[in-house]
Amino acid sequence: MTEHNITHLGIYGDGIAEGPVFAPTTLPGEVVSGVLDGSTLTDVKIISPADDRVAAPCRHFKACGGCQLQHASDRFVADWKTDLVAQALAAQGLSAEIRPIVTSPAKSRRRATFAARRTKKGTMSGFHGRASGTVVEIPDCQLVEPELLAARPIAEALAVIGGSRKATLAVTVTTSPRGLDVQVSGGKPLDGPLRIALAGLCESRGFARLTWEDEVIAQRSPPVQRFGAADVCPPPGAFMQATAHGEAQLLAAVQEAVHGAKRVVDLFAGCGTFTLPLAQNAEVLAVEGEAQMVEAMDKGWRMAKGLKTVTHAARDLYRRPLLPDEFKKFDAVVLDPPRSGAEAQTAELIRSDIKRIAYVSCNPISFARDVAQMVAAGFTLDWVQPVDQFRWSSHVELAAQISRA
Repeated sequence: MTEHNITHLGIYGDGIAEGPVFAPTTLPGEVVSGVLDGSTLTDVKIISPADDRVAAPCRHFKACGGCQLQHASDRFVADWKTDLVAQALAAQGLSAEIRPIVTSPAKSRRRATFAARRTKKGTMSGFHGRASGTVVEIPDCQLVEPELLAARPIAEALAVIGGSRKATLAVTVTTSPRGLDVQVSGGKPLDGPLRIALAGLCESRGFARLTWEDEVIAQRSPPVQRFGAADVCPPPGAFMQATAHGEAQLLAAVQEAVHGAKRVVDLFAGCGTFTLPLAQNAEVLAVEGEAQMVEAMDKGWRMAKGLKTVTHAARDLYRRPLLPDEFKKFDAVVLDPPRSGAEAQTAELIRSDIKRIAYVSCNPISFARDVAQMVAAGFTLDWVQPVDQFRWSSHVELAAQISRA
């Protein structure tokens, strides 16, 4: 056993001591001991706790790998995540107003992927253990919506029907107003008997939709999501914001950033999270790389009432970013790229005449890199709104307003 003084947290939420030594579930200012395994401290014991250490609200925290920061006070986590954003900006020489972070409440995650497997005694389901492939059962999880937690027996039933003793199923469950949307990967190859068994389970358990790998097995009712005034049925596995609360916070920031714009282009638009609410006041061009998501958004728009015109394009914005001439008829841009950011699209935005950009990001580092290029070209980073919808994790998201005189 060796002792270590924790000086700060790393970007994944581990405490870091001189070395560096990485110590999970520790906090700055703590003196801890443990067994060194390479650069990681295992069997961690807290000798001198920090003032911000709290009792974890979930009894599964020590074993489960779903959360990293339940041992820290809410105030500490909020400050730490805000500082991650500030550090990312500072590393690129940027400064801006950083608004107080908004955090989604406990038990609000509307999508979760359960690990489910058969055992000698039956089945089990839950999340993977901390830094391991072990399945940890989580009957009292404080992270996901109660409706999701109640779906764990569904994951176990699917493991009985279509799993093997050697493999772990990944059962992704999403809540919707019309029932659960269930997608399974890692199971047996589909054949006639398995299809029949899966369809029967979908009917008996009342799923809205059941997808096995990439094939829809049964759909009792479209598992729609509400985006503004439109109901959209996303394709299986389509991207969604993690919580309804977090989505609402990001949308409010986007609406503020493009307020008054009459013609907006939404880049990396997904199924219309921002496009369709913005269409209540503006004409919108939605550009998204996945054609199925574009089709789902278009169908939702056509069925909705009172929305302005929404046009769309299925286009890979990494290989074929919109060019300056294509922005000429628009007043504002919404940019919501994946974690890698939007470097190629940023270069074309700089060359355009666009004056206002709402940038939504799940990665402060790629965000700061892209915005630094904009600022160097004459844009101003007006404000940044951090959003924490991955409560107790090391992830932080943000929305920002960028403008050019």
